[in-house]
Amino acid sequence: MRAARMYGYKQPLRLEDIPIPEIGPDEVLVKVGAAGMCRTDFQLLDGYFRSSLDLPFPATPGHEVSGWIEKMGSAVPKDLGLAEGDLVVVEGCWGDALCRQCHEGNEQICAHGSWAGFGPHGGYAEYMPVKAKHVIRVAQGELTPEMLAPLTDAGLTPYRGMKKLAKAGVLGPGRTVAVMGVGGLGAYGVQYAKLLSGGALVVALGRSDDKLDLAVRNGADHTINIADKSVDQVRSELEQLTGRPEVDGIIDCVGAEETIRLGFGLLATEGAFVSVGLVGNRIDIPLFPFVAREQSYHGSFWGNYNDLTEVIALAERGLIKHSIHKVAFDDINQSLERLGRGDFLGRAVIVYD
Repeated sequence: MRAARMYGYKQPLRLEDIPIPEIGPDEVLVKVGAAGMCRTDFQLLDGYFRSSLDLPFPATPGHEVSGWIEKMGSAVPKDLGLAEGDLVVVEGCWGDALCRQCHEGNEQICAHGSWAGFGPHGGYAEYMPVKAKHVIRVAQGELTPEMLAPLTDAGLTPYRGMKKLAKAGVLGPGRTVAVMGVGGLGAYGVQYAKLLSGGALVVALGRSDDKLDLAVRNGADHTINIADKSVDQVRSELEQLTGRPEVDGIIDCVGAEETIRLGFGLLATEGAFVSVGLVGNRIDIPLFPFVAREQSYHGSFWGNYNDLTEVIALAERGLIKHSIHKVAFDDINQSLERLGRGDFLGRAVIVYD
C-alpha cells in the first residue's frame, strides 16, 4: 500500500510502498477512502508536540479518517453490527479503558491513551487497522468519505466546544455567540453555533474576507474582519452590528495568544470562553476582570465517541455543509506547507483512487 511516513521532525514525509498491516482479532482493516489534513499534522511534523509525545519513527500521520471495512477480525462482536464493505468513520482517540476519564467516555483525555496518527497507524496510508469499537458505521447515502473524514476532528472538536457553551448557560434568545477563526474548525463551528445556540446571534471573527464569506454561507448573522484592529475597534463594530459591544459566549478555533486576549476583551459579564484551537502555547489575560465579572474559561479537546455519533447523525440528516479541497497522495507535502500557512478555505482532504 502507499503510505506517507514521517522519519523525523522538520522533514518532508516520505511517500513509500509498504506492506498492508495485519489486524488483531478485535480489529477491522479500514480501506481508507479519505484522510483529512489537519493543522495539527503540520504541527506534528514541525515539532509542536515533541516535548510531550514519544513518537516512534517511522510514523504515519492522519487522524481524520473515513473509508470502508476491508476485513474483520475473528473476535469482533456481532453486536457492533459491522460488516465488510460498510462505510465507516474512525474515532481517533483510544484510551486505556481503565481510568476515570475512560469510564466516563472521554477517552480523548485519557492520560495513558493514544491517538490515531500520533504513533499508531494513521490515515496517510491506503489501509489502517483499527479496533472495531472505534469505528462508527455510516448509513449509505449521499455522504462520501471525503465529506466524512473531516467530521472526525474538524467537525467534532467545535461541536464539543459548543456543547460546553450550552452547558455554561450562555446561549439562547437575546444572546450573542462569537466564533473566532473560520478555518478548518471554524467553518464547522459557525454551523454548530447556529444549530445549537437556541436563537442567539452568531458573529464570525476572522482575518480573511474569503473565509468570512464562507462563514456567512454557513449561517453567521454577522462577520467582523479583525485584522489590524484593536479591541476597542472590534467592540465598536460589534455594537454597530448587534447593539452590544460584548458577546456572551466565544469559541476560539485559533488558540493564539492574541485571539484569546481579544476574546476576553469582548466577553460579557458571566460570559464563557471555550478554547479548541492550538496555534499558540500560552494564555495571557487580565486577572481582575476575569474574576470580578465571573467569567469562565474552558479547554475543550477533540471529542468522544458519543460526540462523534451525534455529529454523524447531523451529517446523515443533511444538516452539515462541507467545504472540501481534494488532495492527491503525491501532493501531500506541498499541501502540508499550504496548511501551515493557512491557505486552504475549508478542509484539505487526501483522497485515494
